[in-house]
Amino acid sequence: MSETEAVVEKEENVDSPVTETPSEVEVKTEAEVKTEVQPEVKTEGKEKWGIAHIYSSYNNTIIHITDLTGAETVSISSGGHHVNAARYESSPFAAMKAAKAVVDAAKTKGFTGLHIKVRAVGGVGSRVPGPGAQAAIRALARGGFKIGRIDDVTPIPHDTTRRKGGKRGRRV
Repeated sequence: MSETEAVVEKEENVDSPVTETPSEVEVKTEAEVKTEVQPEVKTEGKEKWGIAHIYSSYNNTIIHITDLTGAETVSISSGGHHVNAARYESSPFAAMKAAKAVVDAAKTKGFTGLHIKVRAVGGVGSRVPGPGAQAAIRALARGGFKIGRIDDVTPIPHDTTRRKGGKRGRRV
């Protein structure tokens, strides 16, 4: 057994530097471990939140970003600005393009997070948001914003006004 111990000691001596003692090697490895354990932490500035108002009907999608009070407009864009044909104004593609435009403008003004308010036509109209609402929310999230709350702010009448169409309804 003494031969195997001698072989192990020779192998250890070959791997370790000749000038350093074993205690110095241990100290260096502990310092290296300490630096590897601590991850780099990004120190970002104060977060700046805004509100994204998304109005989505079956004819258009409008995305309007304001500050938290709603008083100052940061950016606004609609689906009609980004497509040529009127029938495509409410499409998810047009909503994504409009969202990309407002994301770029809001990023330059320093906004980092958004609360989202989705609105359909409401009232006597449809209470279901149009096809562009989901695509707009997704594009805002992909734009790098933190998403806070997503609220439905569709106006719903409590003692409804009269629908169009007359007493006997719409006759086709």
